[in-house]
Amino acid sequence: MYKHIRKQLNGILRPAGGPRGACSGTEHVPEFEANRHIRLLTFNIQVGINTSSYHHYFTRSWQHFLPHRNRNENLDRIALLLRNYDVVALQECDGGSLRSGYINQVQYLAEAAGIPYWYQQLNRNLGQFAQHSNGLLSRYRPLDVTEHKLPGLIPGRGAIIARYGTEHDPLVLVLMHLSLSKAAQQRQLGYIRELIADYQHVVLMGDMNAHAEQLLTQTPLKETNLVPLPDTAHSFPSWRPEKALDHILVSPSLEIRRSEVVSYPMSDHLPIAMDVALPEGYLEKF
Repeated sequence: MYKHIRKQLNGILRPAGGPRGACSGTEHVPEFEANRHIRLLTFNIQVGINTSSYHHYFTRSWQHFLPHRNRNENLDRIALLLRNYDVVALQECDGGSLRSGYINQVQYLAEAAGIPYWYQQLNRNLGQFAQHSNGLLSRYRPLDVTEHKLPGLIPGRGAIIARYGTEHDPLVLVLMHLSLSKAAQQRQLGYIRELIADYQHVVLMGDMNAHAEQLLTQTPLKETNLVPLPDTAHSFPSWRPEKALDHILVSPSLEIRRSEVVSYPMSDHLPIAMDVALPEGYLEKF
């Protein structure tokens, strides 16, 4: 019975032969500059819905299914923030369906923010009704970008891995949106842990739906030595932040120059920002 239900869900959420996202291409994207610090941002944009109260989850819930005239204005305001960063991780984007006015929101934000490279990962394909996606925006040309389906009872969660620098010692950025279920998070972070095991310079960023202490002490990430933001870096809900659900976790080899929760309430999550510098001696390899 379980296998039959799962097969039906897979057919709805991941139609065979359906689109798997889109990418800008790299021909016009500048080379990675290893002599600069990198400004990072992660932002769950809630498909462009401006939520500023719990009751909006009810009164504005229809915007998750139907277009709204103010959605692109909200995206334009988000783009004003994004233009200040070098690499951006986006969660809860729409890849171009009825609710977004058939606009690929990852591409829209990249172009509005003047960021040359974008990559959209389509995780849950509901056809014309919704194109649930993650997004990567980058001012630098990545060495390569791969997308990964994260394990879970219900399919539809994913991660993007972008590598910069050289093949033998890259800077590795993992962009993700984890499930709400703690059991699913265990499996998903176990999968991520295996992907990053052989790399020295790693950044995990995204909506992880858990506090940093839990992530780094009660999941497979405890086997890493990743450094979190302070416990006070609360990002949810945006109008009264009480929970630290959004994170940028970095390897000790990366110098954190600045980190903050950005007071920019355009979604039900606040964005998280961090400036990191590559380790001393890394530049000599280029």
